[in-house]
Amino acid sequence: MKSILTPLGPKADKDTVRRHNLSLVLRAVRDEGESGEATRAGVAARVGLTRAAVSSLVEQLMDSGFLTESGKTFSGQAGRPGTALKVARTGPAGLGVEINIDYVSVCVVDLAGTGRVRQTEHLDNRGAPAEDVLARAAAIAARTLDSAREQELRPVGAALALPGLVSGGAVRQAPNLGWNEVPAQDLFGDALTALRPGRPMLPVASENEANLAALAELWFGGLGDVRSFLYLTGEIGVGGALVLNGELLRGAHGFAGEIGHVVVDPDGPECRCGSRGCLEQYAGQSALLRAAGVDGPGAGGGSGVLELERRARAGDERAVAAVAEAGRMLGRVVSGAVNLVDPDAVVLGGIYRGLMPWLSPPADEELTGRVVSGLWSPGSGRLRASSVAGDAARGAAALVVQDVLDDPVAYAEPSGG
Repeated sequence: MKSILTPLGPKADKDTVRRHNLSLVLRAVRDEGESGEATRAGVAARVGLTRAAVSSLVEQLMDSGFLTESGKTFSGQAGRPGTALKVARTGPAGLGVEINIDYVSVCVVDLAGTGRVRQTEHLDNRGAPAEDVLARAAAIAARTLDSAREQELRPVGAALALPGLVSGGAVRQAPNLGWNEVPAQDLFGDALTALRPGRPMLPVASENEANLAALAELWFGGLGDVRSFLYLTGEIGVGGALVLNGELLRGAHGFAGEIGHVVVDPDGPECRCGSRGCLEQYAGQSALLRAAGVDGPGAGGGSGVLELERRARAGDERAVAAVAEAGRMLGRVVSGAVNLVDPDAVVLGGIYRGLMPWLSPPADEELTGRVVSGLWSPGSGRLRASSVAGDAARGAAALVVQDVLDDPVAYAEPSGG
């Protein structure tokens, strides 16, 4: 993906090559994961550079605080025993901020991709002025940054995950929030800067929340070799994202994936987007709770979903029927997308993850009957729940980290906070 921050540009060809190689080495060590068993010789073999060149690059990355040595050594290699390298648990990091209809979640991710700090507040953002919602999100982010500093982490940028059509730093339309042409990046950035006097402004980027949840699933989830998948997230609305061959498909204007507003029935209920009979009117959180008869305090939020799950587990007929109908509607709409783009898998996140035992069978049945390739069958594993790691806030934070990994030199010097 295109860089979301604004790192320093290359000064000369030799400098450009070295910066590229520093990125290669840092990524190679990071990709070894938590085992801590990357060595200079192993990295050299992986990236195709000489061991001497890798050793020089490793020393620079260690001096800049990106890598550390674990103290563990490995024998049996040519030359001296190899010393295990690890990505540092301090220093540059990413800040992710998910603003959704009924909550705000903020997290900090380090260079290894590990979530280190998380703060979530359940807030009813529907109908609230965008400036107020973004100011509240900035207040949560400021507290999260303070917690990150206590762990010697230095977030170098922030990314907003937003529910709606997002481009150019603005929310063009977010029907469930009632936002239109909201300059979210600027409003959030100004609010955060005001809460941190004397500290430099963090670069802020923004992206659709389903896109970022899909990237988190790709980078941190349990997809294995799957590199092409359709991701759906159920919240108040229904968001979607498409990853093909490991790359997010954003569309010509950045608006791809709005599957929640595919029309199921043109004579169906009116949708906040202005159309009728959209998928979210049958499979969105509010529609599910209403159909299941889950109402009263908290019915529009997380407690309502937990109550729906409880009733389904208890065999409540109305709850089970509501979830099954949502599954059928999801299957019908998703089958069209599967026929169109032929993904390896369909991943369901958000509230759908906990409802999979009752949602999946009818959705699988619809997909089996409607996917023309004949490759879909119940129990094939192609319809799966997202992992707990696949959330938009983490994806947003990781997007910042990707920029650091792309050009560590640009983020080696402390920014002052």
